[in-house]
Amino acid sequence: MPRRDLATRPTTNRHSLRFVTAQAPPSLRLIADRVAVRLDEVLTPELERWAALDPDLRDPMAEIRRLVLSGGKRLRPAFCTWGHAAVGGDPEAQIVTDAGAAFELMHAFALFHDDVMDDAASRRGQPTTHTVWGRRHAELGWTGESRRFGEGVAILIGDLAFVYADQMLANANQTAWKIWNELRIELNVGQVLDILGSVSGVRDVAQAERICRYKSGKYTIERPLHLGAALADPDRFEIMGPVLSAYGLPLGDAFQMRDDVMGAFGDSTTTGKPVGGDLREGKPTPLLARALAAASAAQGQVLANVGRADLSDVEVADIQQAIVDTGALADLEATILRLSDQATAAISAADIVDSARDELIALAAFVSQREV
Repeated sequence: MPRRDLATRPTTNRHSLRFVTAQAPPSLRLIADRVAVRLDEVLTPELERWAALDPDLRDPMAEIRRLVLSGGKRLRPAFCTWGHAAVGGDPEAQIVTDAGAAFELMHAFALFHDDVMDDAASRRGQPTTHTVWGRRHAELGWTGESRRFGEGVAILIGDLAFVYADQMLANANQTAWKIWNELRIELNVGQVLDILGSVSGVRDVAQAERICRYKSGKYTIERPLHLGAALADPDRFEIMGPVLSAYGLPLGDAFQMRDDVMGAFGDSTTTGKPVGGDLREGKPTPLLARALAAASAAQGQVLANVGRADLSDVEVADIQQAIVDTGALADLEATILRLSDQATAAISAADIVDSARDELIALAAFVSQREV
């Protein structure tokens, strides 16, 4: 099994973490490629259209294209595709590829805004949009405050991605549109809970898990499954929706919990984000909530530093070690495994198309045990 040491300061006494990783199903790349082609077909003409109106619009429009084509796992398109196929839809149908592109644009909207709210410096190994534009403002000596300008541009670019996401679903049926609108509300509600939890010091396990579900889990797995199924057979959605939720909800929770582990322990060379970023931001994660609930007085003093933006690498490593020593990491890993097993059992027993079931079982292993 691959071994990853607790990074930041060299010492022979540091505890090491072992991760069991699952390979991405081959179908994930095929779906990703189809979606990437579709995104390029839509965004490149839009970039040229608006750049022809005013050259100043070229770079902002190019930023949307850059982010959505710069990688990413394309999990939402994959779950949408297999939700579509689960009820008899063609996994290569144009409508489900368009829906996958819509999810990637919606995700880009969330990332542009999330990076502003978190004041994140990097995303997928590149400087974040608001920092790039803030730096440009300063270098050119423009009037006003560079930081506010950069954030304003990033927010507007995110809003444009939000509109393009809607356009990709222009041909969707009413059942699908209802699901799409609900998932957008849930996504924003989850983000509100997340930023409130960060500043108020929420460390309750149940509340942390609620935030985990609404800020990411539902819109990454459950709702893409729902949308795909509704696009294929809206008349059966009332029956199939709960069947897919029995798989999607626990797996969505496991997905975000794995994300939280990577946010606290992940290596920037694989995550594309700074080591310990969630610890500096004070994210109200189930991992941290578990650590605080189990901490000794001495461990609690170390964990009290979570949320300090100026944490040194050594202090991040001390917090990581405290989380491990409380047993919180082991407990969360056990929870992730239990939720993944629950999801797999639910979809194994579901009355769906066999090929879709096989793909969803493979995806459950990958999203719950991935390293990136």
